[in-house]
Amino acid sequence: MILATLDAVLNFTAAICLTVGLVFMRQKRIKEHRAAMLTAFVVSVAFLITYLVHHAMVGSVPFRHPGVLRTIYFLILIPHVLLAITVPPLAILTLYRGWTQKITLHRKIARVTWPIWMYVSVSGVVVYLMLYWM
Repeated sequence: MILATLDAVLNFTAAICLTVGLVFMRQKRIKEHRAAMLTAFVVSVAFLITYLVHHAMVGSVPFRHPGVLRTIYFLILIPHVLLAITVPPLAILTLYRGWTQKITLHRKIARVTWPIWMYVSVSGVVVYLMLYWM
């Protein structure tokens, strides 16, 4: 459970960095925006590594609650998993476009990447809480 908790902390940290990065962008604080978004990326990479290690060691963890709670769990989990698959390529492309000063293209893809990445980060924490604390 230690790695699962670390995964949740990393997801939560990524969500905070994404939020701070968006605030900095809206304030036109480009340097700080860049730092926040790069931190979100590094934290998300760390998450992916610990997630893969955790599941290599533990396997799949079943949700043990029946009924409506189980339905709610899967309504959160399924889009979480499907969208999580898209985050690495979207994040890399978005960061690349920002880093190479292709600002128009960066803004265009960031408007897609940010909400998906945020949903995956937050729903990851919710899935953890439902699996281990309910």
